[in-house]
Amino acid sequence: MHIVLRNSSDKPIYEQIKEQIQREIMSGSLKPGEQLPSIRYLAKELRISVVTTKRAYDDLERDGFIHSVQGKGSFVAEENAEWKREEYLRKIETALKEALHIGRLAGLGHGEIAEILELLEADDE
Repeated sequence: MHIVLRNSSDKPIYEQIKEQIQREIMSGSLKPGEQLPSIRYLAKELRISVVTTKRAYDDLERDGFIHSVQGKGSFVAEENAEWKREEYLRKIETALKEALHIGRLAGLGHGEIAEILELLEADDE
């Protein structure tokens, strides 16, 4: 597992960690049942607070991506990855509908909205 933190990002560090682990789970890079690094180990490797890493893991567990076993660590959940993907697709559709609505209110065309999306994607990389 390789996590890259960006100081220039608008997102808090715990969110960057959470999103990168989610991506690895969704892509299949992290397999169901696979053990994640311990909270302390990951904090040490990333040179961040244990509290920050714990928050990322807690959010991942709350969202069903991982599960923790007392004294053994955190593992990728056995949940159906396709179900999670569908959940994200629904969230994307809702967010894009809202963005289209706001764009229309602002008098933007599809090309301008697509350009904004491409710029946002470039900034996120």
